[in-house]
Amino acid sequence: MTRTVSRLFDSYSQAQAAVEALEQAGFTSSEISLVSRYRDDATLVDDEVSNTATGATAGAFVGGGGGLLAALGLIAIPGIGPLVAAGVLATTLVGAAGGSVVGGLIGALTNAGVSEEDAHVYSEGVRRGSSLVTVTTDDARASKADAILNAHKPVDVRQRREAYVAGGWSKYDPDAKGYTADEIRQERETYLRR
Repeated sequence: MTRTVSRLFDSYSQAQAAVEALEQAGFTSSEISLVSRYRDDATLVDDEVSNTATGATAGAFVGGGGGLLAALGLIAIPGIGPLVAAGVLATTLVGAAGGSVVGGLIGALTNAGVSEEDAHVYSEGVRRGSSLVTVTTDDARASKADAILNAHKPVDVRQRREAYVAGGWSKYDPDAKGYTADEIRQERETYLRR
């Protein structure tokens, strides 16, 4: 039986390091996915993509390194905007942009076995500038994936959900615009003060 292990990272470099560690541990590009609005910790992909890019693929690119990170592509998803993505979720999201998956990132995550409640938090996190790493693997290797992801200091999803709710959030809104770089910085400073 397969299981999907997911973690949200506030730093793209943490997500990138987690992906590299997963690959070094023997997980393949077909098991790992990365979704982010950042191409590195300093460059929001919104800054690089024309506002007119609305289809499934805004362009291929973005890689760096080998393995999954070399396969990163740039896609535009209604409701979130341009994303850097690779892996199974990227393939599913390209279909979502074409209308074949209901719910975009939420639909892709729930189809992969993530609870709807967590899928809303992950989608909102990506909208607000965090990076999502998922690993879909068999039960026997899921605990290894879990340990590797946890070693790279992911967001505590329960605490993040509570912080979002305390700010008036109830669920991911696909019509909400992605946070700007300034809004992301401001929110991160708020979380770091807690």
